[in-house]
Amino acid sequence: MPIEIINRVANSKLVTIDLEEFYPPGERISFDIKDWLFEGHILKEKEFRAYVKEHDWSKYKDSFVALHCTSDAIIPSWAYLLLTVNLAPYTNRIVVGNLEQIEIILFTEIINKLDTSFFKGRLILVKGCSKKPIPETAYVQLIHKLVPVASAIMYGEACSNVPLYKKQKS
Repeated sequence: MPIEIINRVANSKLVTIDLEEFYPPGERISFDIKDWLFEGHILKEKEFRAYVKEHDWSKYKDSFVALHCTSDAIIPSWAYLLLTVNLAPYTNRIVVGNLEQIEIILFTEIINKLDTSFFKGRLILVKGCSKKPIPETAYVQLIHKLVPVASAIMYGEACSNVPLYKKQKS
C-alpha cells in the first residue's frame, strides 16, 4: 500500500509574504553628473545647461534614476531639479542618492499602502532570501506594520524559519 505524503506547509494556516513579489519592474540607473562638470569638480551653469539640452532623455523611459555626483564637488540644488524636469516625462521615479535609496523609497511606499486586514490574527512567514535587491529597511517596515495585526511572525523559509513575534494571550 503506497504511503500518502501530506504537505503540512500547504495545508497550514501559514501566510507567506515574499517582498520580491512586490518588486517594481524597471531598470535602475545611476546617473553621475561628475562628467558634466568642468574638470569633474566645477559646475558651470552655461555648460551644464548645454549638456542637459543636448542629452537624450528618452533612454530613461520606464526606469528608476538615482542622481548623484561621485566627485567632491558642491552641487547646487537647482542642478538636480533641472535634471528632474528633463527626466520626469520618462522615468518612474527619481531620487538624489544611490540605487539603494531608490529601493528604500519604493518599498516604503509599497509597505505604507499594504492593507494588513487580511493578515489579522494570522500566522505569517516573511520570506527571506531574494534574488532582487530588497533593502533591509523594507523588512523592518513590514514587520513593524504586521506586529499589531498578526498572531505570529516568522522570517526565512517554511522549512527553516526564525520566530520573531508571537502575540501574547490576554
